[in-house]
Amino acid sequence: MASAATRAAKPGLLLLRRTDATFTAALRARFRIHDFYASGAPLPAFLTAAAAEADPPRAALVLAGGAIQVDAAFLDAVPSLGCVVTTGAGVDHVDLAQCARRGVVVACAGEIFSVDVADHAVGLLIGVLRRVAAADRYVRAGLWPAQGNYPLTTKLSGKRVGIIGLGSIGSRIAKRLQAFGCAISYHSRAPKASVPYRYFPDVHALAADSDALIVACALNDATRRIVGRRVLDALGPEGVLVNIARGGNVDEQELVLALQDGRIAGAGLDVFQNEPHVPPELGDMDNVVLTAHEAVFTEESAADLRELMIGNLEAFFSGKPLLTPVLSRP
Repeated sequence: MASAATRAAKPGLLLLRRTDATFTAALRARFRIHDFYASGAPLPAFLTAAAAEADPPRAALVLAGGAIQVDAAFLDAVPSLGCVVTTGAGVDHVDLAQCARRGVVVACAGEIFSVDVADHAVGLLIGVLRRVAAADRYVRAGLWPAQGNYPLTTKLSGKRVGIIGLGSIGSRIAKRLQAFGCAISYHSRAPKASVPYRYFPDVHALAADSDALIVACALNDATRRIVGRRVLDALGPEGVLVNIARGGNVDEQELVLALQDGRIAGAGLDVFQNEPHVPPELGDMDNVVLTAHEAVFTEESAADLRELMIGNLEAFFSGKPLLTPVLSRP
């Protein structure tokens, strides 16, 4: 058993996400863990208690897209923090300006999830177009012998696909869909000279020129509800929406109405506005495929994430550059 001196020698870490046994053991072997979810305390009380220790934690490992926001109040509660490591590629839950003001460095998951999310996006698109989940339910319900073949669906090959956000994930989605013979167009902050795809400076125009629209952008002030009623109407009654970015990128209420009214043909959704809560109307629609914000999670990505998160934390505590920095020391 480790002595009190050995335990005290480990640097303190706020653990603000649930971890499996393997990840937990790896963290405890290296750091002195303050586990929020194991504490049972409200977040303010948990942070206050951690900050009051003689050797308060200097880093935090935070779940991306969760309920915990690393904002001014959070940072004020634990002024000893010098590093925030988030387990997602996006940092919409971290106030970077407040971190910069306090000299807090920030690291994210980088491109760890890009391959898996791109695969999932294509899977959702195929699932919606071919009604895979609905056809599965049809067979399981015994309707095939009673009612005959499942109704015809539509193919992916040759479809015009618009991608909002051609970053690490969006570019991988584009490459995969090229293999299906799809015509790729995209919208981003600026055109990218290195890609052969058609660029649209306006999302409405991109949607009007697409059979399917895939949301793959970061969530920020410019992209919040970037897909609303006007864009959905431009996509049209034969169009399909896929969202593997953030729930806030889509006006969820307008999406539900567009699906109910038949103003778009279907949707594949991995992310939602108020996770884990999903509008109940979506669950009743055979033209909608739903997954539980799981595009990033595979056995392989989980192992890669453990290694990267620990690597970023060890780099911070040893005074080395972060492996996947979002905000570095000046």
